[in-house]
Amino acid sequence: MTVTLGELVAALGGELHGDAATSITRVEPLETATAGGIAFLSNPKYRSQLVGSQASCVIVSEAVKDEALARGAAIVTGDPYLYFARLTQWWAARVRPRPAAGIHSSAVVDATAVIGQGVTIGPLVVVEAGAIIEHDVIIGSHCSIGARARIGAGTKLAPHVTIGFDCTVGARCIFHSGVVIGADGFGFAPNKGRWEKIEQLGAVRIGDDVELGANTCVDRGALGDTVIEQGVKLDNLVQIAHNVHIGEHSAMAGCVGVAGSAHIGKHCTVGGAGMILGHLTLADNVHVSSGTLISRSVLKPGLYSGAFPFDENASWEKNAATLRQLHALRDRIRNLEKQVKS
Repeated sequence: MTVTLGELVAALGGELHGDAATSITRVEPLETATAGGIAFLSNPKYRSQLVGSQASCVIVSEAVKDEALARGAAIVTGDPYLYFARLTQWWAARVRPRPAAGIHSSAVVDATAVIGQGVTIGPLVVVEAGAIIEHDVIIGSHCSIGARARIGAGTKLAPHVTIGFDCTVGARCIFHSGVVIGADGFGFAPNKGRWEKIEQLGAVRIGDDVELGANTCVDRGALGDTVIEQGVKLDNLVQIAHNVHIGEHSAMAGCVGVAGSAHIGKHCTVGGAGMILGHLTLADNVHVSSGTLISRSVLKPGLYSGAFPFDENASWEKNAATLRQLHALRDRIRNLEKQVKS
C-alpha cells in the first residue's frame, strides 16, 4: 500500500511538518527504517536513533520536534506511542484481507442458531443449537461455538477458537488461535484416595473490546460465572481459573496464572509469569512485576515485586540489595562475635 503523509494526517490528525505529497509504503522501526517508511519515537532512551534514521517521516512529541525536523519530515503529536498504535490499526484495516461475509459450505450451523448480518463463518466451523452470532462477526476455520453461546457484534475469532456452551462474548473482541472459553474449572473432592469431579455449573461472561492471546484459557465458573470485564487484554498462554473476576481495562502478559475465585480490580497489570493465588483480592491500579507470586490480598494501589515474599516495589528493591550482601554481612557478624568473646 502507498499513501501520502497528507492522507495519514487527514485520517489520524497530528501536526505535519514536511511535504504532504510524500509517499509512505510501510511502517518501520526507527533504527532500521528506510526511505518510504514511517517510524515513531516515544521513549527518550532511543533518542540517539533519531538523527541517523532514514525514515521518510517520524512521529514525535513537541519535545523533540526540532531534532526531528533537522533530519526531515515529522508528524508532531501529544502522544507518539498512541498515534503509532492508531496508525497500525488504520494501516491493518487497509492491507489485511477481510474474508467475504457468508457461511462456508463445510461449516455446520444448527438450524436454531441466530446469525446476524455480515457474518463470516469459515471452513469446518461448528455452531451449536441456540447460539447467537451478532452482526459482522468473523469466525475463523475450525472454531466451535457451543449451545446457547452468544458472540457480540464485530468480534473476530481466529482459527481453532472454542467458545463453550452458555458463554457470552461481548462486542469487538479479538480472540487468537487456541483460545478456549468455558472449559471446566479445576474442581475435585477427595474421596478415599480418589478424586470426585465437581461439575462446573457456571459459565463465562466476557465484556466488550477484550483481546485474548493464543492458547489462553478462561474456565467456566463452578456455581457463579467467571467474569472478564470490558477492555481487558490477556497475552498468550494465560490461565484464568473458575470464578475469577477481572476488572475493566486490566492487562496480563504471557504465562500469567490466576487461581480460582481471585478478584482483580480495574486497571491492574501483571507481568509475564506472575501468579495470583485463589480467593485473593487485588485493588484497582495494582501492578505486579514479572515472576511475582501474590500470596495475600493487595488492597493498596501500587507496584509489587518479588517472590521472597513480594512487597511494595521500593521496599523489595532495598531488601534485594541487602540480600546480595548477605554472605559478607554474615562474615562480619561472625568476626564481631569472635571479638566480643575474646
